[in-house]
Amino acid sequence: MIDVENSLSLIKRGCEELLVEAELVEKLKSGRPLRVKTGFDPTAPDLHLGHTVLINKMRHFQELGHHIMFLIGDFTGMIGDPSGKNTTRPPLTREQILENARTYQEQVFKILDPEKTEICFNSTWMDPLGAAGMLRLAATHTVARMLERDDFAKRYANGQSIAIHEFLYPLCQGYDSVAMRADIELGGTDQKFNLLVGRELQKHYGQAPQCVLMMPLLVGLDGVNKMSKSLGNYVGINEPPREIFGKLMSVSDDLMWRYYELLSFRSDAEIARLRQEVAEGRNPRDAKVAFAQEIVARFHGQQAAADALADFEARFRHGAIPDDIEEVSLAGEGPWTIAQVLKQAGLSASTSEALRMIDQGGVRIDGEKLSDRGLVLEGEGPFVLQVGKRRFARVRIAR
Repeated sequence: MIDVENSLSLIKRGCEELLVEAELVEKLKSGRPLRVKTGFDPTAPDLHLGHTVLINKMRHFQELGHHIMFLIGDFTGMIGDPSGKNTTRPPLTREQILENARTYQEQVFKILDPEKTEICFNSTWMDPLGAAGMLRLAATHTVARMLERDDFAKRYANGQSIAIHEFLYPLCQGYDSVAMRADIELGGTDQKFNLLVGRELQKHYGQAPQCVLMMPLLVGLDGVNKMSKSLGNYVGINEPPREIFGKLMSVSDDLMWRYYELLSFRSDAEIARLRQEVAEGRNPRDAKVAFAQEIVARFHGQQAAADALADFEARFRHGAIPDDIEEVSLAGEGPWTIAQVLKQAGLSASTSEALRMIDQGGVRIDGEKLSDRGLVLEGEGPFVLQVGKRRFARVRIAR
């Protein structure tokens, strides 16, 4: 007999919102494997840790014995999900979508059990639907209902264009749930409207409505914005092991615990024990190292995780300088002050920020801590500049 209480505890770990919990409890009590749906539009070839929040939750359901359906939106990806967008997103071709889909499958099976995962493509049922079927689908919702979506409402109020095909996206995502007969759909908090459309369409087609489990959007390395490649605050799961390790070691101590909750496969009890040890005086760096190793091992193996730790220790704890740092060439007679060089090398946003970092002891030149904010670089170099623990540049000056 299924332990509903413990199952629900694992399912709700890290969850932002669950609709409707009472319905999910009844589904769990039935004892049958639930059909769990999560969809991804392969609009880019690589996944980052933000994407894996949902995939990790799928793994939780998989561990509980439920039927996992990983949906690749090869049809909806050509429309472009307008969720959270303030402009129409250019659609991709079917060829681009399929190429990205191949890499998605390779990456998700580093988390999910391939033998227990059903891979679905929504073109399977959307292509046969045809124009007549799409018109019938569109007739299930009104324009007023679509404008209840926050992003659509804002764009409409601001006089920004909304293309007709964008209204079709939530309907297509909802129809996926009908075609897949989903018991529960997972999505980010920005997907709430689309997920609820799935519930409504299932009722329309005579099915029991799916439950909706929404996971938070993972905050990126900057601790402020959603993890995003465009913002540069991401950790790609296909990045080199030592790059993943170094990036995760750079997160704040507070953010580390949020990453543990959403990304670690350790039990709640293990995480609570580790957190208590840190609260009682253990160095939080130990917890960060353990987490970074877990993530690297997941995507690159245990040996890679051990090598990444050894490399990190050599480069940062013992003061060694990495070999593959970016080289920057600056041209001009000068004089080149250290603040100007830091800005031009991309290590600071402005000369004033560079001066602040020098005053705070956060800048090194050729391995030595810099205290002279008025330093003028003589000669052509190269000079190895370091800001904080992880940011380096090798600078040459062409005079």
